[in-house]
Amino acid sequence: MRDSSRLTRRAALGLSAAALPVAAATPASAATVIGGERLARDGIQLSGATGLPKKLTARAWLVADHETGEVLASYRAHQRLAPASTLKMLFADTVLGKFERTRTYRVTDADLADVPSGSSLVGVKPGITYTVHQLWQGVFLRSGNDAVHVLSHMNGGIARTVAEMQAKARDLQALDTHVVSPDGFDHPGQVSSAYDLTLFARHGLHDDDFGSYCSTRTADFPAGGKKTFQIQNTDRLLTGAYGLRPYEGMIGVKNGYTSHAGNTFTGAATRDGRTLLVTVMHPANGGNEVYKETEALLDWGFGKGSSARAVGRLVEPLSEGGASASPSASGKSAKGAAGATGASAAAADGTSPWRLLEGAAGTVVLLAGGAFALRRRRAAVAAAKSREEEGS
Repeated sequence: MRDSSRLTRRAALGLSAAALPVAAATPASAATVIGGERLARDGIQLSGATGLPKKLTARAWLVADHETGEVLASYRAHQRLAPASTLKMLFADTVLGKFERTRTYRVTDADLADVPSGSSLVGVKPGITYTVHQLWQGVFLRSGNDAVHVLSHMNGGIARTVAEMQAKARDLQALDTHVVSPDGFDHPGQVSSAYDLTLFARHGLHDDDFGSYCSTRTADFPAGGKKTFQIQNTDRLLTGAYGLRPYEGMIGVKNGYTSHAGNTFTGAATRDGRTLLVTVMHPANGGNEVYKETEALLDWGFGKGSSARAVGRLVEPLSEGGASASPSASGKSAKGAAGATGASAAAADGTSPWRLLEGAAGTVVLLAGGAFALRRRRAAVAAAKSREEEGS
């Protein structure tokens, strides 16, 4: 009877965890979080500056200095969310350097057979020959999934391209990212984060072709024969479309939208020789909101944010000498948590929300609560044992 009443340490921890709200989660240690432990915390992370925009509704956002890699401010930087077409930045990071711009390719029906229904398209047609340069214009300007699929088939197929993108994400230390399709279209389990998307943009902008494509406003696209039609970049801060004005110093990089992901955008702008990167994911409203919140964060970064002290850092690729910051298993879970909305990120990643809580440094809270419960249980068992011995 005494054995059956014994409570194990694991059970005590489990009971105390069940009694704690998700909001009790605290950050993982610096050793387990890519870019610094503060980036795993819930709430706005800011140091040494004031004046952040007051009406930010995005589920996650991040402001970073392109040159130094310093993260100037963030909110749920490692929250795993659907990336939509911003994932095309990783596609470009992976495939862009493989083919000469002047190379030509005649598109077949098979190249377009696996483009998801409802995709954004630039208008690639079977039987027409395109240059690689034109296909990349279709990717960057119109977010054309048809152009992505053609380039993927040129690269050996969708499966191979997805595998290479995942490997590239690991090299960039973008460990919040799970790639299912090269175009960013909604698929179960396809996720990224504000931190990872900013890594993709920063890495891409080191490449002249990447920078040139993402900053191009309009281009002429083949329509067959000698005919062409004009395409315009869907980045509204670059072109000033839909009632917005072009943002001063805007140089790209990529927007995205699906019905599941909502709006997501990573933008870069330069003023007075300084380039800032901003990623905004899933604001409360559609339309121009993602651009307005990006614009507000850029304004802050170039203004009051100039005095901000780094709350984290964009790490360097492993292949370029970056120090490995690969987290432990618990660290990976903590990165997806980022507070009360961590359960949704966990669901996308297939991870238990309680595991997320356990993985953060909130484990300290659980351990403390568990130890307290364990001591109380042991005291109760000891008292029961004493009563049994006294009655025998």
